[in-house]
Amino acid sequence: MPMTQDDLIAARTAWGDELLAIAKAFEDGGIDAARAVANGVLDEAYGYDLGPVLFKPTLSGGPQTFRTTKAGALSYFVAHDDTYPDDTGFAIRPWRDVQYKEAASFIEGDVGMWMGSAFFTDKDGNVTQADKTFGYKKDADGNVKVVLHHSSLPYAA
Repeated sequence: MPMTQDDLIAARTAWGDELLAIAKAFEDGGIDAARAVANGVLDEAYGYDLGPVLFKPTLSGGPQTFRTTKAGALSYFVAHDDTYPDDTGFAIRPWRDVQYKEAASFIEGDVGMWMGSAFFTDKDGNVTQADKTFGYKKDADGNVKVVLHHSSLPYAA
């Protein structure tokens, strides 16, 4: 099943909606609720069942810069894991909106890549920009899965 531009848009939109769901779960029910939602998001949206996911979070560094396992991604999203003591929980911040600006995309067969900026708005109206690259692959059932997720803060000279 070939990837389409609509698949890329839907996957990116779903990722933003899922991030907001994790933030809301944390606000309404605390870390256990957020962890449950985040686990579901990682199972649904990411391709850990296909192999290692190439994940470089926005705010990670040192020996834990890259997260190729679900446990590493979960800690980045919700923190509270002694294995990753520097994680603060990107997804449990009080996010209210996610918008995207595309730089470019690439599609070949069942693989698609997207690069651009994501704009995260918190409950006070503050906006944080992150530059993102997502790589997607359709699984055997035609579900679009994240297999590459690179994020960084914009370069400041």
